[in-house]
Amino acid sequence: MNKSGYLAQYKKKQQPFVFGLCFLCTGFFAVLPDLAFARLQNEAALELLHPDYRNQLTEVSQLVDKIGFADITAENYKKVRIAEAAQIKKPAPIPVVSQKTIPGAEGEPDVSIRLINSLAGDAKPVILYMHGGGFVLGSAALYLPNMQKIAEKYNCTVVMVEYRLAPETPFPGALEDNYAALKYLYNNASELGIDKDHIVLMGHSAGGGHAAMLAIAARDRAEIPVKHQVLIFPMLDDRTGSSRTVPAHIGQLLWTPTSNAFGWSALLGQKAGMSEVPYGSVPARVTDLSKLPPTDIVVGAIDLFVEEDMEYAKRLILSGVPTEIHVLPGMFHASETIYPDAAISKRFSELESEAIARALRR
Repeated sequence: MNKSGYLAQYKKKQQPFVFGLCFLCTGFFAVLPDLAFARLQNEAALELLHPDYRNQLTEVSQLVDKIGFADITAENYKKVRIAEAAQIKKPAPIPVVSQKTIPGAEGEPDVSIRLINSLAGDAKPVILYMHGGGFVLGSAALYLPNMQKIAEKYNCTVVMVEYRLAPETPFPGALEDNYAALKYLYNNASELGIDKDHIVLMGHSAGGGHAAMLAIAARDRAEIPVKHQVLIFPMLDDRTGSSRTVPAHIGQLLWTPTSNAFGWSALLGQKAGMSEVPYGSVPARVTDLSKLPPTDIVVGAIDLFVEEDMEYAKRLILSGVPTEIHVLPGMFHASETIYPDAAISKRFSELESEAIARALRR
């Protein structure tokens, strides 16, 4: 069926569709179906889907029915937040989750954190986790059940930050929230049952961007040592999709250049891709990447972030930072959550697990 045939078939159905809630992305709900469907017209992207996905996808409309796609914009992000909130699931009873309010940075509001598998008297390694959502969406609660699995699997403590979202809070608001959590962990390690010398920063997508920002801030402020950072398809460069175009087959599925430009503009308080940005707000624009913690990056080859992630890994390596990066063919943004049973998705998850294990190893 050609593109016009797909479109005619879709319009004939007139079925509303929603984003499947993706743990590793943002749990978007589509609110612009015609625009969303247009994104699937990019045959270059569809042709480069991994065979494991193509075998499950004989028509474009099947993917639409399964997850849906839309650009996230100033006009719809609040509606998406409401839809996300309705999808929050109750955490499992084990490992135990507790919630705490801690002091924010000077002059900033208090910060809410969630602690998983935290027990006074222990000295477990800890993952400080920042959730995804393009800087404008998501919440710690959305990611909680999956982070419980990680805490249980690796017998570590996981701390999740409910950082403030843009555009209501532009940079450096979220960074200061995340740094406040990092400082709290370090200063209260005994009470929380963690090893203060084994703090791992981790995040998916925008959370990976926040983790990278936090690693840079921790290095610059020289108060708290960070052991490792695990960045899963991290969002690192505001120029992607704004002042810097991407090939037609990249970044067309799930997280698009339009969404990316909005997310970065919201965070920066200025149009994405401008010649100057606040220092530390865009990891890819920080000139000196030396003395950052060892880093793992995993990303798909048709993910919007693939080029910036490869470039960041290259610069880390050239700066003397131990770095491992994996780029998996035919995978788009968070595709392992959409087709979790595909062999390539399982390989992605294995690589992520290996990165976490490596980061937590003593």
